[in-house]
Amino acid sequence: MVRTRKEKKAAEGIKLSHPDRTAAPSEDTLLKLAQDRNLFEEAERQKRKNAKHRDSDDESDDGDDILSSTADRVLEAILWSISLSMLHFTLDVLVQHQYAISIIWPQIIIRSVQASIVFFLLIYVLHPHVSAPSFVPGLPVRFQYPLRQILFLTASVTSGCYLVHISNRYSYLAVMKQSPPLGCLWVWSVIELDLPYAVLSLACIGGFFYQGGYTIKQPY
Repeated sequence: MVRTRKEKKAAEGIKLSHPDRTAAPSEDTLLKLAQDRNLFEEAERQKRKNAKHRDSDDESDDGDDILSSTADRVLEAILWSISLSMLHFTLDVLVQHQYAISIIWPQIIIRSVQASIVFFLLIYVLHPHVSAPSFVPGLPVRFQYPLRQILFLTASVTSGCYLVHISNRYSYLAVMKQSPPLGCLWVWSVIELDLPYAVLSLACIGGFFYQGGYTIKQPY
């Protein structure tokens, strides 16, 4: 905007100078107003209150994590037990088909459900989980994993060798009754083992099969 000559002349007549900073302010400053109203103390109390709320929230979050870990363990056990019960169902059908027995589906389903309950309990206790690294109370944690591997190695060799034995020496009724749960236990034990121990267990079963003179029976 263009100034007129009159405005320019009036502006030139105003003397420029710094404000006077030596005198005390005539009105209350913001700092003094805050001190008069105890705003700083109120802010400090609010800060402590917020800190207490954060601590309580952290404790509740820890409880939620523990509950969540337990739920994960239960869901994992359910998933494993369902998978093994499906394997039990398949083996039960195959062994009855092998001996040319009429398949009664309701009985097979009931046996699979019963097996799933047993598998759930075993898996919940024995399957390694981050929320429950110990399954033997009082035993140091560093010994828990080797003990679990020894347990599964023993279960794998025992169930595999016994399955080979009953398949060659027992009657067909005993084979039909015992082979599905033994087969599931054998498979689960091998899965839980580390690779060297799994290979060792299969080698032991193969040596038992060879030394015992067993044969693989052909279906009827």
